[in-house]
Amino acid sequence: MKAKIAVLPGDGIWPEVITQALKVLDAIAERFGHNFTYCFGDVGGVAIDKTGSPLPQETLDSCLNSDAVLFGAIGDPKYDNDPTAKVRPEQGLLGMRKALGLFCNIRPVTIFPNLKHLSPIKESYLEGVDMVIYRELIGGIYFGDKGRTEDRREAWDTEYYKTEEIERIAHLAYQQAMKRRKKLTLVDKANVLESSRLWRETIQNLAKQYPDVATDYMFVDNAAMQMILYPSQFDVILTSNMFGDIISDESSVLAGSLGLLPSASIGEKTSVFEPIHGSYPQGAGKDIANPIATVLSAAMLLDHLGLHQEGKIVTEAVSRLLESGLGTRDLKGSHEITCSKAGDFLEALVHDDDLKVDKQKFSSGTSTII
Repeated sequence: MKAKIAVLPGDGIWPEVITQALKVLDAIAERFGHNFTYCFGDVGGVAIDKTGSPLPQETLDSCLNSDAVLFGAIGDPKYDNDPTAKVRPEQGLLGMRKALGLFCNIRPVTIFPNLKHLSPIKESYLEGVDMVIYRELIGGIYFGDKGRTEDRREAWDTEYYKTEEIERIAHLAYQQAMKRRKKLTLVDKANVLESSRLWRETIQNLAKQYPDVATDYMFVDNAAMQMILYPSQFDVILTSNMFGDIISDESSVLAGSLGLLPSASIGEKTSVFEPIHGSYPQGAGKDIANPIATVLSAAMLLDHLGLHQEGKIVTEAVSRLLESGLGTRDLKGSHEITCSKAGDFLEALVHDDDLKVDKQKFSSGTSTII
């Protein structure tokens, strides 16, 4: 296969972790005879510094002309600490979502058995946790009408949705539920919000097209509680932009590290694959960041391109590395490795399914792979 991939590292640690994902993609291309062409672009704070814009037209054009986008993250303390800044890195992210029509954000949450101890949740609560969250991404309160009064003492943000916006993501969520445990939970606030009542009415009608899927409904405050008390009850969660932002971040705590969870944003023009964590500027340039979430995002990218076997191989390589006890600093493994070394190991594991990690050789300073 030939595929053009736009690569947007972004700010902070992202050049480091993106590099490890590209090692893995290159290993897949070499093993299976694919041809991946990368086109690099700036976005976020680094783009503001270079061009004055958080999303230069050249970067946007690169995304529009690509089969998929591998994206890092944006954010810089000099903007975070200046609430008066008129141009901000986050504007690049929101602008990209809107311009590419990225209406559906997908966040899978799985638990690696040997990393349960990292979660602040009791290990017994984590048994059987395997969910995926479908968050509507370009509607709702983040993109609705907003403003301030002339005296700046009043403000408003409008939650606005159309039936068509709900239906297009709901179909994707139901299709995914059909491939899994056939359960879908709509998270809303239909007892208070008119926009949530529209979501619930729409899903009640749409559910008739998927009779094999059990559909239930949960208010967002209860869902936030159930995510901690009984997370294994969830299979596919469907929700709006703001609620999805909150619930998906809460779910990430279950895995024990933000550095483990990938995501995909499916769009009308192309799709973007990115880890869920931020730019971590404090770790930039120190080779300590965890590249696992970015590598797993690359696996989702491969699956999106129809390369299902290749995506599975990348996912299994990650599992083999983590099961060995090797990990970056945040994983508190039996042997700490750097970001770049993790990429080297994953590259080797992707090349050969029979390779194993030898921790004894790692301890002696020799090869870690036999």
